[in-house]
This record gives sequence, C-alpha cells and structure tokens, in this order.
Amino acid sequence: MRPLLRAACAIPLLSCALAAQPAAPQGWRNEYLAVMQGTADKYIQLAEAIPADKYEWRPAPGVRSIAEVLLHVATANYGLAPRLGGQLPAGVNVQGLERSTTAKAEVLRHLRAAFAHFRGTVEAFPEADAGRMVPFFGPPQITARHFLYFNADHNGEHLGQLIAYARMNGVTPPWSGGGN
Repeated sequence: MRPLLRAACAIPLLSCALAAQPAAPQGWRNEYLAVMQGTADKYIQLAEAIPADKYEWRPAPGVRSIAEVLLHVATANYGLAPRLGGQLPAGVNVQGLERSTTAKAEVLRHLRAAFAHFRGTVEAFPEADAGRMVPFFGPPQITARHFLYFNADHNGEHLGQLIAYARMNGVTPPWSGGGN
C-alpha cells in the first residue's frame, strides 16, 4: 500500500516540475510567421479604416494609389509563394492585379487571401530547408531564409507607405491608439 501511496503523491509533484520547464524555443519559421501575422493584421486594420472613397487617392501623378499599394502587396504575397514551392491559387492572375480594382471589398479580399496563401506556403516549407537556394530576381539565388527576410522587408516598406497615405487623408492607424 505504501508504494502506491508514494506514487500517488509523486505524480502531482512531477506534473508541477514538468509544467515549470521552459518552453522549447520556436524555430525560425514560427518566428517569421509571428512577425508576418503582425504585419498582415496592421495592413487589414488600416485598409479597413481607410474610407472606400480614398482608395483611388494618390499623393502625386504616377505614384501608386492606396488601392494599388494594397494590391501590390497582395500581388507580391501571391507571386512570391512559388519560389518557396507554393502554387498560385486557382483563378489568381498576378499580372495586372495591382490595377484591377479600386473597390474596397475586392481589395480587402485579395489582401486577406494573399497573406493567408503566403502563410500557408511558409507553414508547408520544411524548416530544415532554410539554407536551400531559391530563385530571386534576375540570375542570383538566395537562401530561403534570406528570401523571407526580403518579403518581410518589402511588406514593411509598403506598410510605411500606406501609413503615410492614411495620415495624409486624416486616418490614424488603429493600432496607434488614436494618438499622433
């Protein structure tokens, strides 16, 4: 009976000790996906906050409009996925997508779908293949990890552009708490 009693007392203690162990470190892919999700959330929040009648606004002739910036980002997230082994979704034609519409609902649909599509491609990409060479623009190849850094940088660059456009139109980014 005593061995059974000891075992019964030891189980809760072992459970507490195991629960107190630090979590296993996240791999680079999960870290990238967390950053990407934060960026995607900001894009969606800002795109929703900008009035539909401003989607055709551009700061100067020859410069992308609000809709074109959002669709450029969608185009990149759709179009870059095949370099990591993903496929373009059926029915998506990245040629001309950037100028295909200024309708807010359609732009948001593409933006959401493109971020989700690229996320799915990254989730399916083997973490052990981070050093694999993938096609870039022109003849050089770069590592898959470098390629993802490039995509994060590209998304951040255009998020900054969109924030400037929004503020020029009196829209404060929702995540900034309404401050200046």
